[in-house]
Amino acid sequence: MSRIGKSPITIPDGVTVNVKDNMITVKGKLGELKQEFSEITIKVEDGTITLERPSESKNHKAKHGLYRSLMFNMIEGVSKGWTKELELVGVGYRASNQGQVLDLALGYSHTIVMSIAPEVKIETISEKGKNPIVKLTSFDKQLVGQVAAKIRSMRKPEPYKGKGIKFVGEVLRRKAGKTA
Repeated sequence: MSRIGKSPITIPDGVTVNVKDNMITVKGKLGELKQEFSEITIKVEDGTITLERPSESKNHKAKHGLYRSLMFNMIEGVSKGWTKELELVGVGYRASNQGQVLDLALGYSHTIVMSIAPEVKIETISEKGKNPIVKLTSFDKQLVGQVAAKIRSMRKPEPYKGKGIKFVGEVLRRKAGKTA
C-alpha cells in the first residue's frame, strides 16, 4: 500500500481541491465529493497533491495508500465520471427505466422495480438479437459500484448456462453438465 501512497496526484483543469480540518472537498464539472481522513498529512501545491504519513507503522502505511486511492477516484469522478455496464443474459430477461426507476423482468413471477439514487444516471439499451444492457453513470465510484452490485444480486449468473446479470466483460467460471 505504501508504494501507491507515494505517487503524487495531478489535479486536472476545472477541478478544485480544498483541505480543511480532516475533510477534503473535491469540486468539478460533474459534481462535488467530500471525504474525511485521519493521521495523514495532505499537501496541495502547484496542481499536485502529495500525501505523507507520520511513521512507518502498518496502520499508517495502509491509510497512506487508502486515502491516496480514494482521492484519485474522487478527482477522476468529478472530472470524467465512472461507468458500469450490466448485461442481462437469459431468455425473457428485460430491463427498462422511467427516469430513476429501473424495471427488471428476470424470470420471477413478478417484475422487480428499483428506485435508483438521484446521483446515478441510468440508461437501458435493448437491441433485437442482443442481451439487454443496463448502463450506470455517476461521479461517485463507490455509489456506482454499490448500485451495480445491488442490481447484480437480484439474479447472479449461474455456472452452468451463464444465465443471470453479469458485468459487461466479466468472465464466468463455467461448469460441465451431467453428461460430461
